[in-house]
Amino acid sequence: MPELIETPAPAATVTEPAEPALLTQPAPPATAPEPPAAPQTPAVPEVPPLEPFVDPLRIPPVLRPEPDPETGRAELTIRTRPVTIPLHSQLPPSLMWAYEGQVPGPTVEVRRGTRLRVSWDNGLSGPYPLIKVETRVPANIMRPGYDPASDTFDRKVGALPPWTVVHLHGARTSGVNDGWTDNAVPPGETQLAEYRNDQASCTLWYHDHAMNITALNVMTGLAGMYWIRDDEETALGLPDGAREIPLVLCDRNVDTDWKGRPTGVLMHKVLRDAQDVPRPFFGPYNVVNGVVQPHLEVAARWYRFRMVNGSNARFYTLRLCHEDGTPVDPELVARAFHQIGTDSGLLPEPEPLPEQGLTLAPGERADVLADFSVLRGMRVHWADTATNPPGPAPSPEVLQFRVADEAADDPFTLPGRISPSYVRLSHATAPDHEHRWIVLTPPAATGMPMMWEMETVEDASSVEIPSDGIVQVQRPGQPLLTLRRVAEMFNDTTTIMAREGGWEQWNVLNLGGPVHPFHIHLIRFQETRRQNYDGRGFQRLYHGDGTPRGHGTVTPVTFTTELPITGADLGWKDTVRVGDTTPAPAGSGQLVSVLGQFDGGSGRYMYHCHILEHEDEAMMRPFTVMPGPVMDMHPAMHGGGGHGGHGGHQT
Repeated sequence: MPELIETPAPAATVTEPAEPALLTQPAPPATAPEPPAAPQTPAVPEVPPLEPFVDPLRIPPVLRPEPDPETGRAELTIRTRPVTIPLHSQLPPSLMWAYEGQVPGPTVEVRRGTRLRVSWDNGLSGPYPLIKVETRVPANIMRPGYDPASDTFDRKVGALPPWTVVHLHGARTSGVNDGWTDNAVPPGETQLAEYRNDQASCTLWYHDHAMNITALNVMTGLAGMYWIRDDEETALGLPDGAREIPLVLCDRNVDTDWKGRPTGVLMHKVLRDAQDVPRPFFGPYNVVNGVVQPHLEVAARWYRFRMVNGSNARFYTLRLCHEDGTPVDPELVARAFHQIGTDSGLLPEPEPLPEQGLTLAPGERADVLADFSVLRGMRVHWADTATNPPGPAPSPEVLQFRVADEAADDPFTLPGRISPSYVRLSHATAPDHEHRWIVLTPPAATGMPMMWEMETVEDASSVEIPSDGIVQVQRPGQPLLTLRRVAEMFNDTTTIMAREGGWEQWNVLNLGGPVHPFHIHLIRFQETRRQNYDGRGFQRLYHGDGTPRGHGTVTPVTFTTELPITGADLGWKDTVRVGDTTPAPAGSGQLVSVLGQFDGGSGRYMYHCHILEHEDEAMMRPFTVMPGPVMDMHPAMHGGGGHGGHGGHQT
């Protein structure tokens, strides 16, 4: 049996907020006799903001499955079930779905090389634990409750069954164990998976990945952390036990009753924009480990925080602030906080957090050390300074640290070298490898962002330019590149077939619009290139009679700026931000190239945008990894290694 370390969740006292007065919309003044006005719908009462930092941080229990001495395998059963959990002591409890009744789920901890068999039992029952609402008023998405004047219920959600499948995000495992999105299981059935854990020490996380409803299922509470340890990490003597703390960040919204009082019912409220396309979810409440704006009592010594952004769409930029909201002195922050790891492994050396704050996109992780002796006796908090949705911003407070006054005896010192085994990858020194091209289209051009799988057109004269699905790219010092779309929707023909053990460079070109966190299953990679492009040449195309004929480049997408890759961006990743995170003119595009090896498993996998609403809509595609000798039996079926690829060192 695995060792189970229980940490009790904080008790929460439900406080009913005072009843706000109902407001009515005044009728506009009439300048001429008017017919009797229709009855007016009362305005939705404002919900008082929740008081930050009143509830303690909830720490999930840890599962440490021990391998059988005869087989060398460990076994674990994790069961999902409905639970009622308070998100804040001023909110009624919320019905949620949870792994082992915990939100987030228990942290699974294993040693490298331990084969772990997990039975993911679906023990869910009862009604779906959230409601889905669309609004056409930007300000409404950042307020709790339903506005009958502008909001619409999605009644299909009430019919959803508890249909779930677990993906261990970042795991090197075979396709049969990866959590294929269509292979969800109903209540009473079990998803069986075996994880080899043959990878370097890293911070993984598990979450639901069911086709069409990942955004909703994850919002119900289906997420947890998974840590792999190795000898290199152990030798560092990092803070552990009660001083190694998982932090699962996300945002949430809740419904209200007719008097504007929060009910605790989870609400997935999104904006349907002028193009009639629903945007991703953003909520008014910042949640850490299932608690809205919690606090954490810490001693004046070193701590380790294993962090994941588990939001549907929110990007967090965490900046340390005093109680009055003013930023803490950057020199103090640089002394206190150091990042030592990214998604898929440890950094070569500790990196101070960026002065503007630590940014995490959905799916990204950070391994952070904090020396609270530098902040003795202070109350400081992480505030979110990222610009996310339209309309009013939520309360920025995320997590407060209450640092003890007393000095603590702590023998730990920050190592100058974290991962001696780290090797920096580059295009020039990598083994022969394939090249893939993925194009992310701007919503302004296509109505909603799409993900196009491309192949290289060797002879541009063989295609009509401009035409639907053709993108031309002018790179610095390179011939004009012509790309042709070969797949777009999830069920289109699989065109990327990677050789097991082979190396590949994926070039992901965002032609403008939102930043997309791009995630590839199975592999870890390093970012090798980041460039800005002028993407205004990508436009909607029309026939001579004015009818639409698709989307493509009228003039080439053109290189503008080379961007440096520094600090934690040099680390091992499985999710990378593609797009300009600073305010940029319309049409500003970005190219990010990542390099990695397709080893650790074979079978069918997926890559996708980790904004979950984008993933559920259209921004997800399959790929296949096959043993080389199997591919070589019928090479014509696999295009000599896959569409869109070129071996050697072409850039």
